[in-house]
Amino acid sequence: MIYKRFLTIFTGVAIAAGILIFAMGSNAQESLQLQVNVVSITVCGNGVVESGEQCDAGGANGPCPATCSTFCTTNSCGGGGGGGGGGSYTSPTPQTVVNFSGRAYPKSTVTLLKDAQIVATTIAGVDANFQMSISGLSAGNYIFAVYSEDKNGNRSTLLTFPVSVTSGVTTNVSGIFIAPTIDVDKSEVKRGDNIAIFGQSTPQADIVISVSSEEEFFAKTISDRDGIYLHNFDTTILDYGVHYTKSKASIGNLLISSYGRVISFKVGTITVLKEIKPEISKGDLNNDNRVNLVDFSIAAYWYKRPSPPSSVDLNGDGKVDLVDFSIMAYYWTG
Repeated sequence: MIYKRFLTIFTGVAIAAGILIFAMGSNAQESLQLQVNVVSITVCGNGVVESGEQCDAGGANGPCPATCSTFCTTNSCGGGGGGGGGGSYTSPTPQTVVNFSGRAYPKSTVTLLKDAQIVATTIAGVDANFQMSISGLSAGNYIFAVYSEDKNGNRSTLLTFPVSVTSGVTTNVSGIFIAPTIDVDKSEVKRGDNIAIFGQSTPQADIVISVSSEEEFFAKTISDRDGIYLHNFDTTILDYGVHYTKSKASIGNLLISSYGRVISFKVGTITVLKEIKPEISKGDLNNDNRVNLVDFSIAAYWYKRPSPPSSVDLNGDGKVDLVDFSIMAYYWTG
């Protein structure tokens, strides 16, 4: 059976081919977007040559003398020698592998989670492309998620998608496009002054910035060769009060990310520079100066398990229970 699905990634929740996809934001103001990026999931070992594969002989994939490798690339088997003994060839057991590839930010750390647990990290290249693989999985359905962090320590939204893994085959998840990070230089800006909206994406990407409250305004800019973008937004057109901003990236007409996380600022009668967040004392289990779903997933793993690490046992009573989650909720940053 052909096992190929094109998954539609939305900011929020989308349904494509009967599969739920999440691009998780940190603010309830984040809305569904119709501009999408397509993630392709293919399987090596199903006997069907799919996108990105040179061959696929199904169960006959393997090393030479097989013509197709377990990675669905054509083997280069040298010419045969003289006649030998009548030995038999046993094909090795195919590995169960899931490969991930896509775009993040130049030289950024990309983190992969499986069922809310961190399983791999890698560093994106200067072109923002990344790839990573995990193996040794049992057959079944998994929830995978990826996120990255820009050079200022701002984290992307968590891009989450389900993958069905078949034993003995290689599943390729490609076309991942992590949404840009975003920040502002002021928590409050005097109406009529500019507010700097900036962040990081893939190099030379077209960045669309949305600023909204009751009415939505858009601005465009281009990221530089390091993926950095900056736009000085004139607040003259904005009413007094709280406004929200977010951004998305595109490369030509081929790749379009979802919108990233939403942040807020206030338009008022004075200008207040945004303060640097103080170091978090508790609940930051992966030491990124945030308390969010990643920390929650780490604590959830140790819930009611014996001998949790002291960093996870937030009240030091030798166990992880609802008290620890209450402490985490107090320090929650999202």
